[in-house]
Amino acid sequence: MWQRAQHLLTASLGGIAGTAVDLGVLVLLVEHGAPVPVAAFAGAASGAGVCFAANKYWAFRDRSPLSVRQVGSFGLVALTTAVIMAIAMQVAAVWLGLPYLVAKALCAAAVFCLWSYPAQRRFVFPATAAEADLDVGLDLDPSHSLA
Repeated sequence: MWQRAQHLLTASLGGIAGTAVDLGVLVLLVEHGAPVPVAAFAGAASGAGVCFAANKYWAFRDRSPLSVRQVGSFGLVALTTAVIMAIAMQVAAVWLGLPYLVAKALCAAAVFCLWSYPAQRRFVFPATAAEADLDVGLDLDPSHSLA
């Protein structure tokens, strides 16, 4: 259980670093006239490299060589995250009228918890996540269910 909590905590901290890059791009683009959804997409995409490195080497302690599968999986998760963020920001900042930085904070937290952390854990870093779960008696592989 502690290993899983540690993964979540360190992935969150890596996400905060990626979000700092993301926010910088978002603010820069919005303040220079870019539409909020476009700026949100560009920001989310720009923070992806920071998040990948933090998650691979720190949160999930994955020391395996970079692979096309892993980079491709992360790219797909990051692209999906960016699209979800753009849609969420359209709803929160444009339609609901929240200040875009408030909307970003709310949307980022929701998207991280509901999509990007679970997707990275399941699709990008499954071996290291499964090893940690097996250390505490959990098994992520659905083919091993008791049903």
